[in-house]
Amino acid sequence: MQDRLKRYDINKWANAFIDAIDKIENNKQKFLTKKIIKSIENEICKSYRDSDKRIIFLDYDGTLVGFKGKPEQAIPDDEIIFILDKIAANPKNELVLISGRDRKTFDKWFKNKSYTLITEHGVWIKIPEGEWELIEPMNNDWKDLIKPGIELYVDRTPGSFIEEKTYSLVWHFRKTDPELGARRAIELKDELTSLTSNLNLEIMEGNKVIEIKNSGVNKGRAAIKKIGNSKYDFIIGIGDDWTDEYLFEQLPENAYTIKVGLTNTKARLNVENIEEVRKILKLLSDCEK
Repeated sequence: MQDRLKRYDINKWANAFIDAIDKIENNKQKFLTKKIIKSIENEICKSYRDSDKRIIFLDYDGTLVGFKGKPEQAIPDDEIIFILDKIAANPKNELVLISGRDRKTFDKWFKNKSYTLITEHGVWIKIPEGEWELIEPMNNDWKDLIKPGIELYVDRTPGSFIEEKTYSLVWHFRKTDPELGARRAIELKDELTSLTSNLNLEIMEGNKVIEIKNSGVNKGRAAIKKIGNSKYDFIIGIGDDWTDEYLFEQLPENAYTIKVGLTNTKARLNVENIEEVRKILKLLSDCEK
């Protein structure tokens, strides 16, 4: 310890502290260089206006609406419905809501809308006036093995709960004590890693959630299947979560990919919050005038 104290004296400590502050500032500047400013808005608008076949991929929670204590409370408000309807009404546009939500919830909120709906991170798809279809075959036999272990963490972590989807299980800890929830999330993830090692399952860590689902199913894969052989001359994808990185990664290089939040991302651009997302969508709905 004496040797360590000689090496790590007050000067070394102070310099390390200042270096850490500089690193934070440098990271902030790096993110700000990707932030959407007026000139980029004009570029997006021009590209949109000059195109004839467009596809628009939008995440839901944390992108179009804010998070709530319970997922079912994050109901789309009148403003966002108006914006989405206006975009979808344009015959040049194909609007796709691509979310981790379950299909029953999206059916309730968007049943008669002219949007394509992709739920459970790429498990189910429903085109306007169509029926729900599996994007690819899969099974959920593994749930009986995994669910009891997650229920134990619900019992041990007040405020947490399980959301069961058709082909995935989600442990929510948004309403728990922050420190306890974070600690339990690490423990649960470690336990699930050992349980799922031979089951072809994937553990996804989202915003205050841990989701267990079939491996290889993600938003990027679903988006590429949706695009198929169609020749879109304007593609945009917007999302806020770690799960949206798959989408950003898979979309073509010329696509406008936008991350909500000033964080490390594979997206080309950043916006700070939901309000800025709505501003971009309003821009798209108006810039053909």
